[in-house]
Amino acid sequence: MSKVTKTNKETKKQALLSPKEKKAAKDAKKSAGVSIPIGAR
Repeated sequence: MSKVTKTNKETKKQALLSPKEKKAAKDAKKSAGVSIPIGAR
């Protein structure tokens, strides 16, 4: 059996956010301090 190669490869999807933007969003979320206290459930 021979291998079949795809002739029409899909193009790589562009990221919605750049790595720097992702890091900035993550840091902003961390610094916001939106956490639920353990006893508040």
